[in-house]
Amino acid sequence: MIGFLLPPMASFAGGGGAIGASEPVASKRPNIVYILADDLGYGDVRCCEPGNRIATPNVDRLAGEGMRFTDAHSGSSVCTPTRYGVLTGRYAWRTRLASGVLDGYSPPLIAPGRLTVPGLLRQAGYHTAAVGKWHLGLDWAGKDGAEGPARAGWEIDYARPFASGPTSRGFDAYFGVVASLDMPPYVFLEGDRAAAAPTVEKEWIRKGPAAADFEAIDVLPALADRAVKIIGERAAAARAGRPFFLYLALTSPHTPIVPAAAWKGRSGLTPYGDFVMQTDDVVGRVLDALARARIDGETLVVFTSDNGCSPAAGFDDLVRRGHRPSGPYRGYKADIYEGGHRIPFVVRWPGVVSPGTSSDQTVCLTDLLATVADIIGRPVPRDAGEDSVSLLPILRGEARGPVREATVHHSINGSFAIRQGPWKLALCPDSGGWSDPRPDRKDARDLPAVQLFNLADDPAEARNRQAEHPEIVARLTALLQKYVGDGRSTPGPVRPNDRRVSIRRQVKAPAGS
Repeated sequence: MIGFLLPPMASFAGGGGAIGASEPVASKRPNIVYILADDLGYGDVRCCEPGNRIATPNVDRLAGEGMRFTDAHSGSSVCTPTRYGVLTGRYAWRTRLASGVLDGYSPPLIAPGRLTVPGLLRQAGYHTAAVGKWHLGLDWAGKDGAEGPARAGWEIDYARPFASGPTSRGFDAYFGVVASLDMPPYVFLEGDRAAAAPTVEKEWIRKGPAAADFEAIDVLPALADRAVKIIGERAAAARAGRPFFLYLALTSPHTPIVPAAAWKGRSGLTPYGDFVMQTDDVVGRVLDALARARIDGETLVVFTSDNGCSPAAGFDDLVRRGHRPSGPYRGYKADIYEGGHRIPFVVRWPGVVSPGTSSDQTVCLTDLLATVADIIGRPVPRDAGEDSVSLLPILRGEARGPVREATVHHSINGSFAIRQGPWKLALCPDSGGWSDPRPDRKDARDLPAVQLFNLADDPAEARNRQAEHPEIVARLTALLQKYVGDGRSTPGPVRPNDRRVSIRRQVKAPAGS
């Protein structure tokens, strides 16, 4: 047995406990740019996987000038719950969203009054802007004058403002699309309304109302243009002492895979490879805009992804061509396996983060809220950021042990896993997602009810060791149950979940049995 010793819980740099706050790391608070790719796998970025066949020079440059995390995880293996966690510092399985994702007509997932990253930063004097994919729900206005989730498609009055969108959840400004690029309505959103009302129907996997001039291929360039414009507009104020937070949530390389003409064929692989290269180019445009504005030296830039690569990218074909989107890890988007939620995570912060460094600490995208609170020297209230831990000690090179006690993973069908040190316990017999063994299928029928992997010597999760280490299974199960019962995984008072949470999913009879 490989042992793993942890310091007492109180020694972890957890957010959400409001147990004091450190002084700001510098008298001049940094601008913060957070770039979130959509369905980009760990192995899709060359600095994470040197054998990668897709060129990603701009993310690689960011890593060379900052810190690369080798054990970073999205809050879920699909996007809506991850986005909730990024902005709130709370696992989304505590909300009504027990599995799956929202669509373009879903009501808001972030409750009114819940503290968000932009809300916290706005309280501290930051200008906050969101550009890109929202996918956290909002309340459309119906043609009958009513608002709410019953309104969808052509029942919506697109000329009226919607409620409970980004500008009511902490952002001063917003430009983007309501959900994934293959989810209607196909319109750009500006502030609290559609930039143009739908007049036609279009289809990118799903059919729905669309603005006449809305084309999926134009969305990524439009988001890049707006991000660059915001940086230019905010530069003078930033240099004068009013920093900004830019949350840039890209729609790529998620489906529809629509690389612009200038990028077609550039990867030498597939359209997905081309789209990844175009995504990397957006990162370069942002970095260049910061340099032109003379604020790159006082800006913290994060690049990451909301979950692993989707099989819709042609995953198996990419592997046959010598490109592994999940790197050495098993599975892909939607799965409880590492390929579902282990993601690229790169941070550049001149003068604080040492260039060309890496960290093997296990971190989660829920950690943004506690990290920015630590940076600006503000405590996280006890009723917020329940699953957020400050990464500032790692960024400053001062961490002397794990900053997280453990990390919870969640799959598309609601299966749970918990990771502590090298040990990962999945409370399901299958992938919990889209790879084999598929949930509720014959190939999972005779498998053990849980899976225990030691990632230190088995990163591919090939050997289930649950029968060898029942004591680890029991310990990790109890810890996960505690996190559920406490309503938090960080120090602080017990908090309610929004629903009754069961750590074991009800297994259906295998299909075809």
